[in-house]
Amino acid sequence: MATARRPDGPKKRQCPMCGQPAESAYRPFCSKRCKELDLGNWLNESYRVPVVETDDMDPDGEDDQFEG
Repeated sequence: MATARRPDGPKKRQCPMCGQPAESAYRPFCSKRCKELDLGNWLNESYRVPVVETDDMDPDGEDDQFEG
């Protein structure tokens, strides 16, 4: 069974930085500027990955599984 194509063609994704249509050369961004702004946010630690602490985590942050 053939899949039906959308009459308006493939949907262009939006740049996560400014919302403009993304360009394939800078995907998922629209420009080199937005790509570099995002990289700068990562390097300046503006983005953070949340950590869910559990009871079995070592309070001083060391991992005991590698001790001999």
